[in-house]
Order: sequence, then structure tokens, then C-alpha cells
Amino acid sequence: MGLQLTQGSAVIELIASLGVWNWWILGIVLLCIELVAPGTFMLWFGAAAIFVGLLSLAIDWSWQAQLITFGVASVISVGLSRVLLRHKPSEGEAPFLNRRADAIVGRRFELTEPIVNGRGRLSIDDSVWRIEGPDLPAGAEVAVTAAKGSRLIVEQAAP
Repeated sequence: MGLQLTQGSAVIELIASLGVWNWWILGIVLLCIELVAPGTFMLWFGAAAIFVGLLSLAIDWSWQAQLITFGVASVISVGLSRVLLRHKPSEGEAPFLNRRADAIVGRRFELTEPIVNGRGRLSIDDSVWRIEGPDLPAGAEVAVTAAKGSRLIVEQAAP
């Protein structure tokens, strides 16, 4: 039992001897954990630790007060992150990334092969797509109206 007390005392003395640096170290460790296992959760705890480190530069306070401030700052930062992430911005520059078929809906093309029995193929850019629609001869102009998985639904385009 006496050995455990001296080890615990040594850890507390080490933490106390680091002073302000313990919060900076904790913040950096938490931010590194966020880099290894992203999920934007440890980021907010790291920010709270760095915040307490900044406050500790200006205020000479007990470790208990620092710990309470860290807890409060953590709760506030996680709550703030929930509010910020709830109002996500639009999808950005590539809204159809990994949904190429959706990007084709609404476009018009000329058939290079006929649609027979409601099925055919259509070359678009560098890909060949399976299409469904009314039977039409090669050379007819079609408009893509929908996408079902990797199939495009087409109809004859209005002149």
C-alpha cells in the first residue's frame, strides 16, 4: 500500500512540475488521437485542454480548478460542435461524387445503338451505360429521366 501511495505521489508531483505544459501536452495528444481515429470528437476535448492551457498562462490556480474548467470547457465545446455540425453546408464542389448516374439525369444524348425490347446501351463520355426506355432506332435523341442503380431510364426527347 505504501508503494502505491509513493507512485501516485510521484505522478502528481510530475504533473504539478509540468505546470501549464500538462494542458498543452494533453491537448496535442488528444488532437493526435483525432488524426489517427478521425470522428471529430477528440478534437473538441483537445481544444478544451488547449483552452485551459491558455488560461493557465494568465491565471495561477489550483489543479482542481483547472480540472473543473477543463470539464466545463469540454462539455461546452462538444455541445457547440453538435450545433455546428447539425447545420452542415451544401455538398460542395462535387455533389455527384460516387453517384455518376445522378449527374446524367436531365441530359440529352443521341442513341448510337437502338433500344430493343425496352433495353439498350448508350455511350456517355468514356462509359457505356445500360438504358431502359421505349423502343427507338439508332440516331434518335433521348433524354435521361432517372437512374436506377447503374441503369438509366430514358425517353424520346421532345424536338
